[in-house]
Amino acid sequence: MNSTYPRSQSRIQPQQILVVALTGAALFFAALVAALIGFELLYTGRIYPGVSVAGVDVGGLNPEKAAAKITQQFTYPSTGKLVLSGEQLWLTTPGEMGLYLDPETSAQNALRIGRSGSIFYRLTEQFETWYYHRDLPPALIFDQRRAHDFLTRLSEQTNIPVVEPSIRLDGTQVVVETGQPGRRLNIDTTLAMLTAQMKTLQDGIIPLLIEEIRPTIPDVTQQAQLAQTMLSQPLTISLPANQPNPQGPWVIEPADLAKMLEFERVVDGPQSAYRIHLDPLQLAAKLQEIAPKIRTYPQNARFIFNDDTRELEVLQAAVIGRELNQAASLQQIQDKALAGEHNIELVLNLTNPAVTDDVKGSDIGITELVHSETSFFYGSSASRVQNIIAASSRFHGLLVAPGETFSMANALGDISLDNGYAEALIIYGDQTIQGVGGGVCQVSTTLFRAAFFAGFPINERHAHAYRVSYYEKIAGNIRDNNLAGLDATVYVPVVDFKFTNDTPYWLLMETYVNPSYSSLVWKFYSTKDGRSVDWETTGPINIVEAPKPRYIENPELEKGEVNQIDWEAEGADITVKRTVLRDGQVYLQDTFNTHYQPWQAAYEYGPGTEGYPPEEDNQED
Repeated sequence: MNSTYPRSQSRIQPQQILVVALTGAALFFAALVAALIGFELLYTGRIYPGVSVAGVDVGGLNPEKAAAKITQQFTYPSTGKLVLSGEQLWLTTPGEMGLYLDPETSAQNALRIGRSGSIFYRLTEQFETWYYHRDLPPALIFDQRRAHDFLTRLSEQTNIPVVEPSIRLDGTQVVVETGQPGRRLNIDTTLAMLTAQMKTLQDGIIPLLIEEIRPTIPDVTQQAQLAQTMLSQPLTISLPANQPNPQGPWVIEPADLAKMLEFERVVDGPQSAYRIHLDPLQLAAKLQEIAPKIRTYPQNARFIFNDDTRELEVLQAAVIGRELNQAASLQQIQDKALAGEHNIELVLNLTNPAVTDDVKGSDIGITELVHSETSFFYGSSASRVQNIIAASSRFHGLLVAPGETFSMANALGDISLDNGYAEALIIYGDQTIQGVGGGVCQVSTTLFRAAFFAGFPINERHAHAYRVSYYEKIAGNIRDNNLAGLDATVYVPVVDFKFTNDTPYWLLMETYVNPSYSSLVWKFYSTKDGRSVDWETTGPINIVEAPKPRYIENPELEKGEVNQIDWEAEGADITVKRTVLRDGQVYLQDTFNTHYQPWQAAYEYGPGTEGYPPEEDNQED
């Protein structure tokens, strides 16, 4: 039988449950999003919760308030304690060392937490910061210059300068001052340890790194002993033992040597030492004083030609030239003095002459007499003869090299009383006076004629101011006018006579003075090269009479005493032409023009001498 039951409530379907669940979830998510949005809006411009800086909670604060709170509560720069430890303690603060808080940067660093990366990363960082908390280090500024300045000032109290050993002189005694080690604060290493301690933001003790400084000169005893040895006796400087014509020795006494002694500090890597030496400037000055005294110029040997054997015979040995080698001598003195020696030889430069004693005539082309010239000096005073002998001896045995231009003035040297000359009459300006060397022109005239008639080129020749009778004499005291214009004067060093040996052979000169015959013979020895000489002279022309004599009162003469001091001579012009032939061909032509002034006789007389001056003759033309 069909029964009818009442309809019960409908069962909830799964779809409905799903709808309800989704709706709930949507509502929860919406609420969560709303909460997150609200949270982000709440902390816009503010630091998320859980963030602290150096233990100072700044969560929920904006940067300005956070910076103020950090400044108020983080006091390590000003309250922290740093102890610098050495022989004593120095207390300071990080702030005094240059450590400063940067609160604004610290706050900005806190504000950046949870605000970078993806949304998921930011939300995660915000949650972890809130849940676990996050403490950030403060932003600090460290001005190391202040710390360095502080340590530098501190080093003035801790540092002790090193004392180097030294040497000094007290007269001739060597005094040694001993050295002492020093100490020095190592600022850089100490500053590094100080910086590391402040990074911990903790109080601490920082040991000062003090370094010992040893003297760079370990010992000066050896140098002091050496210096004392050098000053123990005089320093003697001498020529080498084998040198002729010895000069010196030159002695430097210890007191003077001490003034030259120098102690120079030299650096060799980390070590130093004293180098002892003699002051090179003072030593060089001493050598410069010595140099001219030992200088010897090389001189060829002097010879005479033996007409029988036709060989050279040594008249005067050759001289080896020597010159002080100042640089080498200075170094040798330094070296040997430092080695304790007190007798030191100089270093010389030696120069051999061109012609030595062992040369043969055939080696240098001296094989025969090529010309002989004779002049006469009748009536010469004894002093004039003495001067002729002294001057001509300077040329006896002298050699002239091939191609050499010979200077008579150089060969003569100094004309002085010390060199064997006497006072005799000389031409000086416009008068004849007493002077040292009167008669030397007899020698220059003879040499001029020898070179003239031998056919050598004449490079320089000067005639006398007036005609001198000595130079126109021939044998028998006869005057030959043809010799006028063939004189030559020399006045060292202004006026010279020069000729050139233009042959390939050496030329040997020999001079012979015979006072008994009033003659001077000049010989040239060499090798003939086929030359001969033709010459002609105008003789004296354009004659000008001598002025009338002049008379001079001399208060040093006695009454009635009259002396002639100058002699009259006619003025004239003379031209001499020379032609030098060589193997019959013209080799050289030259002309010698001479102008002689008219010369006035002069007399001196004593005051009151009767008849002087003669009225009609006392004229000065």
